[in-house]
Amino acid sequence: MNDVKNLIVNKNVWLLYGLAGILTGIVIYYQWIIGIILTIVLALIIFLSFRTEERLKKKTEQYISTLSYRVKKVGEEALLEMPFGIILFNDEYQIEWANPYMNDFVGSDETLIGETLTVLSEDLISAVKDDSEEFWFQIDGRQYQSIIKREERLIYLFDRTEQMELENRYQNEETVLAVIFLDNYEELTQAMDDTLKSQMNSKVTSLLNEWSNDYGFYLKRTSQERFLAVMNKEILDQLESTKFEILDEVRELISDQNVPLTLSIGIGKGASDLPELGELAQSSLDLALGRGGDQVAIKNEHGKVKFYGGKTNPMEKRTRVRARVISHALRELVNASEKVIIMGHQSPDMDSIGASVGVLKMAQQNEKDGFVVFDPDGVNTGVQKLMDEIEDDESLSNWFITPDQAMDIVTKNTLVVVVDTHKPSMVMEERLLTKTEHVVVIDHHRRAEEFVEDPTLVYMEPYASSTAELVTELLQYQDGRVKLSTLESSALLAGIIVDTKSFTLRTGSRTFDAASYLRSKGADTVFVQKMLKEDLDLYVKRSELIKSATLYEEGVAIAKGKEGDTYGAIVLAQAADTLLTMDGVKASFVISERTDGRIGISARSLGEVNVQVIMEKMNGGGHLTNAATQLEDTTIDQVEEQLREIIDEYLQGGDSS
Repeated sequence: MNDVKNLIVNKNVWLLYGLAGILTGIVIYYQWIIGIILTIVLALIIFLSFRTEERLKKKTEQYISTLSYRVKKVGEEALLEMPFGIILFNDEYQIEWANPYMNDFVGSDETLIGETLTVLSEDLISAVKDDSEEFWFQIDGRQYQSIIKREERLIYLFDRTEQMELENRYQNEETVLAVIFLDNYEELTQAMDDTLKSQMNSKVTSLLNEWSNDYGFYLKRTSQERFLAVMNKEILDQLESTKFEILDEVRELISDQNVPLTLSIGIGKGASDLPELGELAQSSLDLALGRGGDQVAIKNEHGKVKFYGGKTNPMEKRTRVRARVISHALRELVNASEKVIIMGHQSPDMDSIGASVGVLKMAQQNEKDGFVVFDPDGVNTGVQKLMDEIEDDESLSNWFITPDQAMDIVTKNTLVVVVDTHKPSMVMEERLLTKTEHVVVIDHHRRAEEFVEDPTLVYMEPYASSTAELVTELLQYQDGRVKLSTLESSALLAGIIVDTKSFTLRTGSRTFDAASYLRSKGADTVFVQKMLKEDLDLYVKRSELIKSATLYEEGVAIAKGKEGDTYGAIVLAQAADTLLTMDGVKASFVISERTDGRIGISARSLGEVNVQVIMEKMNGGGHLTNAATQLEDTTIDQVEEQLREIIDEYLQGGDSS
């Protein structure tokens, strides 16, 4: 490289020689003797420079020639000895040339030349045709990455087995934190003597310690009802493969003593920051408990949640003390607000309307203006009868407003109360949630991943029959004697009756207490039955759906409407309820096209099958015995096939949700 630089310098010297020659000529003109001497010296210098330049040129040419040879030699060596595969193929996807590295894929006496690309992978040609730049495949258990250059008909092949094993090892060793909670422990042990309490603690602790030893993770009891577990992702995957059988084992262990104690587990994974993992684990536990307990919730750093368990009906943890505390807290929020806006879910049902009326009476009891957000365009036939009665009652109808009217009157100091749902996407007007600083959620559904952000007060009891039941209890603890008209008390009672299927499902002692209170306030059961009378056309349409029903595995009935026939959500729900009354049916699913163009599924159960977790796998939700979903861009047959696969997985896997 230095010789090249010298050559460039010598060329510049020739310019100097020319200038020296001119000067010498001038000297000869004036002093010819000195000029001749300078001419001889200059000629000698030029001669020596010419010889030096010739030698330099030859040396440079020799250097370039040697370098070119070395580069060519190295290129050949690299091409043949590179530790990755190189393949040239023709237009018929046959291998025309392969470097020696590719000999590892065949025997030493065989060759890949002439074979098609399918000799490496059946899908490699498809990847080339699809203009894929990268394609991964396996050969003899090893993982390979191929880089495809279609224009050059060239493929580079890299063995990524060690890299993938290292990545898998890194992922498997990620820290996972779990918080284990004994459901209802405090209430159960209050009436126990020290001996029974010690025996129960010993059995539960021994079972959990044995479980942790079997799978090799750290378990520490932090309180009477709480444990902390530390594991890695590989152990978590093993636990998921068993569907967390520990839930059943604890339930069976305790059920021998007729003590309804179960486990809830919140798990955080995916985050590298330990405090964040702890927050994820606690958030997952809150979610599991909010869904009724007896289940596992796993949340990653992106907020995605998976559920296992939840097969049993949630146990009643509500106490009258809690209802009184919530009622007083709600009264304080009402008194601190300018006004109260109540809204249920879209396409409201009896429970949503009844609960809204109950909260409206709470606001009026505390001398605050209350408004119920109601969209008259989204009403079904059953609710329309109740709304007709409300419209005829000026003392009640004046407080029902449209979503647009609600947006006009809402302020930051307005209290927004959401009833019968906790999903922002399902409320009557989602924008209201962002216009105020105070939101209350009252609901009886199991908590889903989607939830109202930062609510001021939450009263969620998934074991309750209905939201109307919860609101009725809250009314009883308001200061002063709450005055309910016959229409108002009947609306609340209608919500309870509809959601319990006339007190046959999800009915506890507190349900009858609430109904008794409403009856004492003038609730008219005859009026309620009038509201629940069916339309003859709807009855016929429902019968058509029921006629299509077939019995699936283990008492699961599936009915579906014909392509092109549309049904409302109420008809689907009623058909599912009717199927549940048939002999041998313990769960029912009704599939049909909806009037909004989507495919709807209404699911019902007697309690043995958790239809909520089945519907959640189809982007729906609801309650253990009452759930639904709506799907877009699909057909009835496709939905039925997907539903059957999920039911099979549920029945075979047991607890997975």
